Amino acid sequence: MKELILGGVRSGKSRLAEQSARESGKSVTYIATAAAADAEMEARIAAHRVRRPASWTLIEEPRALAAALAALAAPERCLIVECLTLWLTNLLLDDDPGALDRERNALLARLPQLPGHIIFVANETGMGVIPAAALARRFCDEAGPLHQAIAMHCDRVILCVSGLPCLLKGALP
Repeated sequence: MKELILGGVRSGKSRLAEQSARESGKSVTYIATAAAADAEMEARIAAHRVRRPASWTLIEEPRALAAALAALAAPERCLIVECLTLWLTNLLLDDDPGALDRERNALLARLPQLPGHIIFVANETGMGVIPAAALARRFCDEAGPLHQAIAMHCDRVILCVSGLPCLLKGALP
């Protein structure tokens, strides 16, 4: 089972992903892609840590997501990737100009063969205004096709709005 849970900032998408992982009955590994670059981001990361059960394994991987998934995916395991858009940001800001294409292509090539239950969490950026800054526009231009490609490989796609799951593909558990 592969899931993509999209939503705006503070929409409840992470809570929904965590609920799905708990209900899977599998051991859970949480793959965190965030880098704590400032105090506000540190606070967000801390809030996520407090919410997670102590029995869950945490892997911090800000860039090499395909390799992490390949190493961790197993039929008896549920993986939460939190979140695709932070991962994308890390790659957009990487000093290596080829990092984004290389890592995105690796993820999309590997995804169909991955076993187990994998839950991707991502911010839906395509419902707002076109950003004024060039980097923000590029981010949205990259996020949209990434989400579309991931959704194509997922069994279930949910848009989370105000904490409510809006099913886009598949069936709710």
